Amino acid sequence: MTKQFGGKLSNDLLTKYQQSPNWKEGKFMNLEETSMNMSLLSIPKLLYKQFFVRNNREPQQPIPIQAFNKEEFLAPSDKAKFIWYGHSAVLMRINNKTLLIDPMLGQDAAPIAPFKSKRFSENTLGLIDQFPEIDLLLLSHDHYDHLDLDSMQKLMPKVKQYYVALGCARHLIHWGVDASKINEFDWWDLANYEGIEISFTPSRHFSGRGIRDRFKSLWGGWVFKTDKESIYFSGDGGYGEHFKEVGNRLGPFDFGLMECGQYNENWHQIHMYPEEAIQAAADAGVKKVMAVHWAGFALAQHSWNEPIERFAESAINTRMALATPNPGELFSPDNFTGEYWWKKHQ
Repeated sequence: MTKQFGGKLSNDLLTKYQQSPNWKEGKFMNLEETSMNMSLLSIPKLLYKQFFVRNNREPQQPIPIQAFNKEEFLAPSDKAKFIWYGHSAVLMRINNKTLLIDPMLGQDAAPIAPFKSKRFSENTLGLIDQFPEIDLLLLSHDHYDHLDLDSMQKLMPKVKQYYVALGCARHLIHWGVDASKINEFDWWDLANYEGIEISFTPSRHFSGRGIRDRFKSLWGGWVFKTDKESIYFSGDGGYGEHFKEVGNRLGPFDFGLMECGQYNENWHQIHMYPEEAIQAAADAGVKKVMAVHWAGFALAQHSWNEPIERFAESAINTRMALATPNPGELFSPDNFTGEYWWKKHQ
């Protein structure tokens, strides 16, 4: 169990984190005042609903994932290619390099909780065996539904380099990753990886794998820019002014993967409603949008398919181009099946 919590904080690490302009009053801080608006009295009721009230919070049958075609994925291309595996796990091919974001492919998003938060798809850890070498693995933050011990243990032999939010390296090092392979990023930090300009951008969220390390690592999104295209991965977080700043500094974007799902009025400031996700994409200058952070786990009380229904309706109403690839489908923003696949899994 203790291994799940990841690396421990040390005085040397805290001294390092304190050098960040985003560290204040003993922790990392959001750019806007942010709270979860939950009283201690409300927590038992929320936990009961989370673990015992199902009301269409999971699909009736497991969500199938299309088979991985390694040869097709690795075929040279002038355009970026993507495969989404539900929730926020995205395998990408950019500049003919293989990148993997938030690779939580395990079966339980709550490994330290008394009850499991079971994945909607089966046997996803086995996908890692089929993956090619991962040139670069990126982590937006250290929550269990994004950074999974089981997934990392299978991935480590395949990964050449890691780009992670500031403070996340300690977990990977604790699990056996060579520290020399890891680069930590503060907000707005920029690196050039094999012709891909990669920036870590602010989001409005929080971090931590236990009670004692909340806000002791950073959280955010990623921007990928080549001479041909620009891609935005929003990361987890509530709506805020930072989306306009991301757009002003780094936009516009050909494609945006926007957080959409696991929202609740009690934590509205740290997870967007679907309509806000579309507005955030517009603020950042995204031309075509896709929803992530759904179809993986039931981490909030809404039905499992409500996020994408509301997201798609809002995109249509605002005339924003929408991508809706199947889980496991190899696609580019201009080439995907286009079907509303979730309607077959009510």
